[in-house]
Amino acid sequence: MSKLHTAFATAAAAALGLAALATAPAQAAAQPAFLAASQMPPSSTPWTATQIFAGVPENGGVLCAPYKIPAQNTRYREFSTELDTNGVQVTTVARTEADAVKLVDTLRGAIAGCGTLLEQQNPGLQAVSASHGKLAVEEGAWVYSLDTADPQIGISDIHLFSVGRDGRTVTLVRWGQMGDLDDAPLTAFRTTTKTAVNKLH
Repeated sequence: MSKLHTAFATAAAAALGLAALATAPAQAAAQPAFLAASQMPPSSTPWTATQIFAGVPENGGVLCAPYKIPAQNTRYREFSTELDTNGVQVTTVARTEADAVKLVDTLRGAIAGCGTLLEQQNPGLQAVSASHGKLAVEEGAWVYSLDTADPQIGISDIHLFSVGRDGRTVTLVRWGQMGDLDDAPLTAFRTTTKTAVNKLH
């Protein structure tokens, strides 16, 4: 009788164990990886990178799309050099792949129209946005530039942007410094963009 009782107890324990495994939450998916400082376009002084923060960067970190990226499920890392060259990567995991596609479209539209919007908001400023094509990486990435000049104070700036997607994950990369498009490392930025999208998952 004691053997039978032991057998029932063992079976019950095994059943409870299986039930616990069945109801245990699935292990959280790994967070998307970010660019390292060394993976930004080459610069005459070394790049440094911040830690990875939750949310959306402030103070114009997401130039041209400051209110387009949801703070939820978003993280970012900022980059800088000693010569005022700077950059940021912002990555969002959307609820569904369809939401990710919509976010990519929204960001692309905001960046493509940024020059015109800046000129409307800042009389006297000259700003030109340009598209530099699509890159064949995961679900695709698109590269843009924004060339601005303020004749009154004699300053010109150039920014490069890219928006890429891997499944539900969308990443935006921005690079910027003083100068114009001729000064921008466009080919190297394309490489940086491919690396950023490939590192997501």
